[in-house]
Amino acid sequence: MQFDMRELGLAERYKLMNSTITPRPIAWVTTRSKTGLVNAAPYSFFNACGVEPPLVVLGLLKDFRTRERKDTATNIVETGEFVVNLVCEKDAETMNLSSVDAPRDVSEIDYAGIETAPSIVVAPPRIATSPVNLECRRLEALDIGVLQTVVIGEVVAMHVADEFIADFEKLYLDTPAMKLIGRTHGAGWYARTTDQFMLERPRYDPERGDRAREGQDQ
Repeated sequence: MQFDMRELGLAERYKLMNSTITPRPIAWVTTRSKTGLVNAAPYSFFNACGVEPPLVVLGLLKDFRTRERKDTATNIVETGEFVVNLVCEKDAETMNLSSVDAPRDVSEIDYAGIETAPSIVVAPPRIATSPVNLECRRLEALDIGVLQTVVIGEVVAMHVADEFIADFEKLYLDTPAMKLIGRTHGAGWYARTTDQFMLERPRYDPERGDRAREGQDQ
C-alpha cells in the first residue's frame, strides 16, 4: 500500500511515522524556565546529527489544541540551553511519569521525584540516574509548519557514568551495560537494546565492483 503523505491529516501522518521509524532513542530533556522552574519531559523524535561540531536534533510537537509551544520548546527558545538525558530500563517508570501533561507551574522533577545533579556548562540540571547526559546549547530552533519546533543543539559537555567506562584512554564504553531503551510503535510501547548483533563493515571488492559496472551497462 502506498501513502501520499501530502494528502493525509496530522493524525494519519503521525501514526505512520511513529509506527515505522523505530526504535527511536529517547531524549529525556531537562530545561530551566526564565523564572527558574526546572522541566523534564521525554521526546523520541530525537537523534545525533553531526560531530563537527557535535550536534543533536529534537522534534518538539506543539500543543495540538492551542498550537502553542510546550514547556520544553519554550524554555529552549527563551534560554538557549537544555540537557538530553538518555533513558535506561530502571528509569523507565519515572521517565513515563514525567510525560504527564502537567501545568506550567508544576515541575516534573518534583512531580515524578527525579534525582538531579548540577551541569557543568549549562544552567539546567542533568538527571543523576541517567547513564549519559548531553549538555546542549541551542544553535537553531525552527518552526516548520504550525505544530512543531525543530531544535538543533550543540553538545558542549557530556557525562558518562563511571561504571560504563570500559577503557578511559581509548574511550571504550560498555554501551550494552547501560541498558538503554527506545520507543517503538503505537502508544506506550518501548524496546530494550539488550538483543543485539554485530556486522563488520565490509571492504570494497574490486571484482564485485566490476560486475556491478557490467550490470549497469546492460
